Amino acid sequence: MKDIRPINQTNLYGLDRFISQLVQLYENNNLPNKILLSGQKGLGKSTLAFHFINFVLSKNEEHAYDVKNYKINIENRSFKTVLNKSNPNLIIIDISPEKKMIDINQIRDLITNLNKSSFNNKPRFILINNIEFLNHNSINALLKVLEEPNFNIYFILINNNKKILKTLLSRCINFKISITYNQSLNIADKLLDGKLDDIINKDLINYYSTPGNIYNLIKFAEINKYDLCSMSLENLLKMFIKDNHYKKDNLLKYQIFDLIEFYFRRINSSFSSKVYNKYIYFIKKISDTKKFNLDKESVFLEFEEDVLNG
Repeated sequence: MKDIRPINQTNLYGLDRFISQLVQLYENNNLPNKILLSGQKGLGKSTLAFHFINFVLSKNEEHAYDVKNYKINIENRSFKTVLNKSNPNLIIIDISPEKKMIDINQIRDLITNLNKSSFNNKPRFILINNIEFLNHNSINALLKVLEEPNFNIYFILINNNKKILKTLLSRCINFKISITYNQSLNIADKLLDGKLDDIINKDLINYYSTPGNIYNLIKFAEINKYDLCSMSLENLLKMFIKDNHYKKDNLLKYQIFDLIEFYFRRINSSFSSKVYNKYIYFIKKISDTKKFNLDKESVFLEFEEDVLNG
């Protein structure tokens, strides 16, 4: 399957009104210098950020951003330098592959970079992905930078609908990103070159699934040679848990939670008191596990034993 990482995406699907709003604010010199993009993981928030950043940085360059069609030109210089991580006007911070949090050293490096002279007169952007993974020390260091940002510097923070400190939230203008179920399917279909119906049974697609989640599920199935067209939701969950896939794929852990909730919602029209009590029990257990970062495996195994095999 093709690489759909946000940094590579030259097309922006389904988020027209959000980028139009950002473009208008920038053109009217009203763009906040601390922006929070909030919404479910996989909606395209980071892709939106990269498109807006390209719109700003490619002004007065050859092959500038196409605002009418929400498209980045692959021949654009700013796009090329962002891809090869050499653009002096963009700093990207995210979780390092070998770590579980965004640590203080990453924020210290950011502060050092911001104190250096700019290479040009263009705005500088700091894009921080997955801000819910900032630890206590890194948040405190970041708050000091946000309180007194240098001139012509803009922060774009990506939050995947997770709880964040009020002190951080209060310093940003929060753009809540959302799309409908049909928009989600339409975007996923475009990312898959119009082949969505040929690849996955729509009974497996949660009404709260994002295009990114759908794509990741299909990519996972392709790697593991699973046929999603003929698989039921129940069998999919059994396969995920029985084969321990959640131990190998971190994104899959949260997707299983969503699918468990979806499993109960699909049978809610025939809820018996016994099933309803199980639903309430597991929804609370999932919520507590996410909130307090408890052991996920025990939830999966209990669900398998008590519901799927019960």
